[in-house]
Amino acid sequence: MEKKKSKIISIEVELDDQNIPENIKWSASDMQGYEDASCRAMILSLWDHTNKDTLRLDLWTREMTIDEMKIFFHQTLITMADTLERSTTDERISGDLRDFCSYFAEKMEITTT
Repeated sequence: MEKKKSKIISIEVELDDQNIPENIKWSASDMQGYEDASCRAMILSLWDHTNKDTLRLDLWTREMTIDEMKIFFHQTLITMADTLERSTTDERISGDLRDFCSYFAEKMEITTT
C-alpha cells in the first residue's frame, strides 16, 4: 500500500544580487487565509535522527527591524517552551524555560501582553 504524501507548507524566498532575502512568502495548504503570506523573518528547524543533529534555516529581510527581531525571538522561545512541555510532559524544565523567556523580555525591554 502506497503512503499518502502531502505538500503542506511552501516557502518562496526572493534574493537580491548579494543573496540577501528581499521577500519571504509562505503558504500552507491546510490554513485558510495564508496563501502567499509575506513575512520578514523565519526560523526552520529539522531534526536529523540519523546524525542526531538539528538542521536550521534562519532567514530575515533587511526590512526586519531590531525591535521586531527581539519580539520574534521572544515569541519563538515561548512556543518552544510550550512544545517542550507537550512533547516531554516535563512541566519543571518547561517552566524554567518560560522563566527565562520573562528574563529575556525584561532584558530586551519587550512589553508583553
